[in-house]
Amino acid sequence: MKERLFTPGPVELPDRVRTVLQQQIIHHRTEEFQQAFREVRDLFKRLLESPSDNFVFFASSGTGAMEASVLNFFSEGDKVLVVNGGKFGERWLLLAQHWGLSPIEYKVSWGEAADPEYVKDLLERHPDCRGVLIQISETSTGVYHPVKEIGQLCKERDVLLVADGITALGVYRINPDEWNIDVLVGGSQKALMLPPGLSMLWFSERAAERLRNRAFYFDIKRELSQQQKGQTAWTPAISLILALRESLSILLEEGMERVERRHAAVAEGTRRAAQVMGLELFAKRPAISVTALYHEKAEEIRKSLLRYGVRTAGGQDHWKGKLIRISHMGVDPKDGLMLVGLLEVVLYKMGYSVRLGEATKVYSETLMEYRVW
Repeated sequence: MKERLFTPGPVELPDRVRTVLQQQIIHHRTEEFQQAFREVRDLFKRLLESPSDNFVFFASSGTGAMEASVLNFFSEGDKVLVVNGGKFGERWLLLAQHWGLSPIEYKVSWGEAADPEYVKDLLERHPDCRGVLIQISETSTGVYHPVKEIGQLCKERDVLLVADGITALGVYRINPDEWNIDVLVGGSQKALMLPPGLSMLWFSERAAERLRNRAFYFDIKRELSQQQKGQTAWTPAISLILALRESLSILLEEGMERVERRHAAVAEGTRRAAQVMGLELFAKRPAISVTALYHEKAEEIRKSLLRYGVRTAGGQDHWKGKLIRISHMGVDPKDGLMLVGLLEVVLYKMGYSVRLGEATKVYSETLMEYRVW
């Protein structure tokens, strides 16, 4: 039985991307690769709707670009505010601690979003704070943090806003200049619809003035000087870069306004359908990239879905066994309908009071409401 991925990374790969990945590899020190890489940079710039050429790609997972952010824009002893509202907020904290920064931890309960007013209060109490580290979409909880509002607070205080956009790039229409983001991190295996192994890091002019030289492999200055010429300092993820050209083309052909509306429709349809089936939404301010559902028998439900060839993600840490995390990234709306229908069947067979067809009707009506269908 073919397995369908509804996990928040990796996600299903489009046919066009798989076709590129099957092609013969080329050498990276050739004009052919340089031309392709220049095209990728142009497409990425269009995705962000920013004229800035300050961005680099690394042959790493998204965590590599997160580490590069800490190493290149801060020095040992620098005070940073870390919004820790899940597994990946915790990762910012661990990176800051590992590299000798002085983190102020803003502990947010899992399922809750950061409060801009509390961030403002913390920044006023710590006027020597150099940066705020946050997720746009916290993948472990399905929460969408108010990054635009926090970005304005940072701009007013000359504090760098470093945003993990790994489950936001390719989902939301993000213009980092308008959002007042200074450093934006992305990864290939989420909404960019590629296998893992490629990360990207965009930074503002304000952040460029604070570039440090604390890294070797993740040295942004060295990498940027090469990549702006269509080359790389080290061996790049050749096949992933060529596939990124295809996935970016797919997103831009659809248009990011419609891409965001599609994700919003599938997410809202899934959430409404889940509530009809008696499932509880975990995130108080949900993202449109991933939905987290709470249920005491979450693992049993996930295992039952897997028997139908549908793989979802579970909860992490203290929420392990209690959450079903459903990705909307790389998902065709028709696939979302299939998932809702199978979830109905699973819950019905488990003995819950589910009326077959009711949730799928709610899902379909939502997509029509959003003008996706």
